[in-house]
Amino acid sequence: MPGIDTSRPFIPLNIAVMTVSDTRTPETDSSGDVLAERIEKAGHKLAARTIVSDDVQMIRNQLLAWIADDRIDIVISTGGTGLTGRDVTPEAFKSVYEKEIDGFSAIFHRVSFEKIGTSTIQSRATAGVAHGTYLFALPGSPNACKDGWDEILQHQLDNRYRPCNFVEILPRLQERQG
Repeated sequence: MPGIDTSRPFIPLNIAVMTVSDTRTPETDSSGDVLAERIEKAGHKLAARTIVSDDVQMIRNQLLAWIADDRIDIVISTGGTGLTGRDVTPEAFKSVYEKEIDGFSAIFHRVSFEKIGTSTIQSRATAGVAHGTYLFALPGSPNACKDGWDEILQHQLDNRYRPCNFVEILPRLQERQG
């Protein structure tokens, strides 16, 4: 049965949150607030937080800066994963991935389908790895952020979660084939 192995000590991670939006401000960033609150409640450190415009190069630049920062283990974004012309978050994320985590999108859609039915098809939530940093892009609604964190990320970003989790392999993400 999957679950938390309480015999293991918790390992806090440094997590950055990026809100992708042309309209949100620090005062109106409810989705970023949801993620920040859940990150800290889980015992992790909110390492950085910013709002970036819906622009591939601006998103990419912020990702590259955080990927290069050894103090950041994980990046979680919210917003820009839809189908409109301004929704470019997946394109920016995929441009920096070394490996895509296909299962993240599949599980996110499964969780989302249980809550909003076929409307989940309009999301392009994505995840991947770049230079030893995990990257997760969630939709911009607070409920989607709650679902992504509560149903997937809180478990996979907890080293005590069994049978396996992302934290266990974090030190090995930059291994190269000999």
